[in-house]
Amino acid sequence: MSIISVEKDFDSLTLTLVADFDAPIERVWQLWADPRQLERWWGPPTHPAIVEDHDLAPGGAVTYVMTGPRGEQSRGWWRVTEVNPPESLEFEDGFADRHGAPIAEMPVTAVQLRLSEHDGSTRMQLRFAFDSRAHMQRLERGGAFAVFQQSVGQMDALLARDVQPHGG
Repeated sequence: MSIISVEKDFDSLTLTLVADFDAPIERVWQLWADPRQLERWWGPPTHPAIVEDHDLAPGGAVTYVMTGPRGEQSRGWWRVTEVNPPESLEFEDGFADRHGAPIAEMPVTAVQLRLSEHDGSTRMQLRFAFDSRAHMQRLERGGAFAVFQQSVGQMDALLARDVQPHGG
């Protein structure tokens, strides 16, 4: 797996995940920018996502639904706040009801993506900022922190498929 660090900071209410990928920055960006690629890694392997809306522009939205092994569904949304392809993306991530509308009483997580060239590969820094200690603890207890790592692990497999064998 390409994850090189995961730092939980309950004082600053953040979780920062850093991963290195043996792929050009533009290719790693496509895992976020292309909805068909995003749905192949966003969420845990047991709950594949379908991206319904995908507008990566400031003020744009991404909506998705994840389906579990028994058919149970959970919906989520992003509100895009900043985009600078292929280096950065910032958005708010929240839970949605069965119709896709944001659930007002559920906390929102601010997500900051940074991509940079690093030693001939691409370094991805993914920072999640929580609105309260209770929010952060609830997500950790619910397994979300492990899911973040599992999701990023799926990015490795997608990038590995790009590598073509030599010869032939």
